[in-house]
Amino acid sequence: MRRTIIALACILLATPGLAQSVSEKTGVNSVLGVSPSTADFVQQVAISDMFEIESSKLAQQKGNAAEKTFASQMVADHTKTSAELKGLVSGGKVKAELPSALDSSHQSNLDKLKSANGNDFSSEFNSMQVSAHKDAVDLFERYAKGGDNAELKDWAGKALPVLKHHLEMAQNLDKKPARTVGEGKK
Repeated sequence: MRRTIIALACILLATPGLAQSVSEKTGVNSVLGVSPSTADFVQQVAISDMFEIESSKLAQQKGNAAEKTFASQMVADHTKTSAELKGLVSGGKVKAELPSALDSSHQSNLDKLKSANGNDFSSEFNSMQVSAHKDAVDLFERYAKGGDNAELKDWAGKALPVLKHHLEMAQNLDKKPARTVGEGKK
């Protein structure tokens, strides 16, 4: 019995340390509330920004009026955060590598959007935006609280209000009725 208690205590004490070394993609860090490593944070933010920009460009072409407005805001804001992150990395303030392409899950989501039209596009796009922004808020909150790079930690904290606003906007996309051609004319 005593050995079991000691073994459990060792596992519980080691878990945060193990989670820190586990890739952010597994979701373990989020469940445990552990801050991602700087490399994982940079990787996830860069991929998220690329996905937001590309998916929003599609929404500017295929979406309804509310989605097009939302998409324009996403392209502008995520282009800005992408440039800021690149500046931190290229300026040497953050030691990490920026990915040059989407990971397979984000690419798969983008491919779904490319092949969807009308209400199917709206449903997929809106759902993906809510999910992506919930993940982003969680990621930024955890890094802002416990990140190991002071400059990046500060940047994450400053970006949080904008991301929370994006989440709120994404959650409201489904609440606005889609307008059809000729609607409102009497």
